[in-house]
Amino acid sequence: MANNVLSLTSRRDFLAAATAATGSAMFLRPAFGAPKQKLQGIFPIMQTPFTESGAVDTETLAHEVQFLDRAGAQGMTWPQMASEWPQLTFDERLAGAETIMRAHNALDAATRPAVVIGVQANDTDTAVKYARHADKLAPDAIIAIPLDQGRDDSKQMEYYSAIGEACSRPLIVQTVGQMSVDLVLRMANKIPTLRYAKDEAGVTLPRLTEYAKRGQILDGVFTGKHGPTFLDDLARGAVGNMPAAGFVDLYVAAWKAWTAGKHDQAMDMFSKTLLLISDAQAYGVPGQKYILELRGVFRNTKCRRDQTATTVFDDDAKQAIRRTVDYCKRWFKV
Repeated sequence: MANNVLSLTSRRDFLAAATAATGSAMFLRPAFGAPKQKLQGIFPIMQTPFTESGAVDTETLAHEVQFLDRAGAQGMTWPQMASEWPQLTFDERLAGAETIMRAHNALDAATRPAVVIGVQANDTDTAVKYARHADKLAPDAIIAIPLDQGRDDSKQMEYYSAIGEACSRPLIVQTVGQMSVDLVLRMANKIPTLRYAKDEAGVTLPRLTEYAKRGQILDGVFTGKHGPTFLDDLARGAVGNMPAAGFVDLYVAAWKAWTAGKHDQAMDMFSKTLLLISDAQAYGVPGQKYILELRGVFRNTKCRRDQTATTVFDDDAKQAIRRTVDYCKRWFKV
């Protein structure tokens, strides 16, 4: 890939750059209601690439879509926390979603992964705008992080209800903070499109048991947090995980083996995955981007958010990640 630096002065400029990065094919699909198949498997949270000048690198974002397809992901999700969504402008998010859908729609329709577009915002009105935009793009689903770390059940009910009314696609609620399983299920009973949860509030395993005991109100619960208990999650009824993008093929291999009843094979593969999970947890978003750089997907590890308060990403960190990637690459699909 050429190292093009995008200078964006308006949404029109951004969209022009996005079109150049992914071709001139139309990115819109007809809106046709809910996906035919249940969402399940590995739906990585895509990291957001930036140029050296700090602009969103749409060419690399499209390349990330292609990488996830070749790596065998069942889906892809953008933008969420690991995508640095709070640091993206409104126009960047719209154009980024369009870039992803355009790249996705250029893939083989018979085998391409699902796409989940994040529509969360710091206020309901803006989230509704994102949801309406997503409805026009017709991804396989949308996802939203709650307002105010999930505080105030009535506020969350209003927020997710408004999002659900604005978009016909299946809605995934991302739980954080102290959001209860009971709240998620009450919202699912009220909001027709709310069909899935990505559960990251509280302690994962007992919450999965609680979801299971409450019956089939949702179509599925995904887990997150890089999935350190992923196989136990599956045993308790989770339908998949939304991890970082850089080593998705290892998660996919473990998931396929587990769901095929080959539990020993799944545990063997997941033991390798855990090595990279440790790196992803220790070195944060810069480390996750470095894995993508080592795999030829990203140009750099540039982030907009200051990472130094939560992680250390130095030469020793890079050496540790390289060591793990060199060991694990024999199990990579691509």
